Amino acid sequence: MKKYTYSLPLRWADADAYGHVNNAKFLQYMEEARTRMFQEMLPADEAERRQHAFVVGRSIVDYRAPLSYREAPVDVNVWVVTSRGARLELGYEIRDDNQLYAEATTTMAAYNLDSGRPRRLSETEKEFLARYTDA
Repeated sequence: MKKYTYSLPLRWADADAYGHVNNAKFLQYMEEARTRMFQEMLPADEAERRQHAFVVGRSIVDYRAPLSYREAPVDVNVWVVTSRGARLELGYEIRDDNQLYAEATTTMAAYNLDSGRPRRLSETEKEFLARYTDA
């Protein structure tokens, strides 16, 4: 399975008083990696993007080890667990070569922001997502 990998720089403000990245930041790291992955798939036109949006319905994060603030980036790996109809589930790892810091999943819906309703995945989206699916 091919994973999308985003090398994410840590920010000083992400660390808590103990020098560890706050657990809530892990959701932001997943969002940033997912957004960068989806950039290639989403339409360039803002109006079209609103009609081909995705919304998160559920996030589950298993924290495996504390991530201390450092200058070196951390890798956020993203892949497609399942996709069908209007539903999409993504898997994530936040890690470096030697340590896994978190594993996670998000359940998402393909969504039309203008109508306020879920929509089915387009053929273009299915083709893009297939690159990162273990099928």
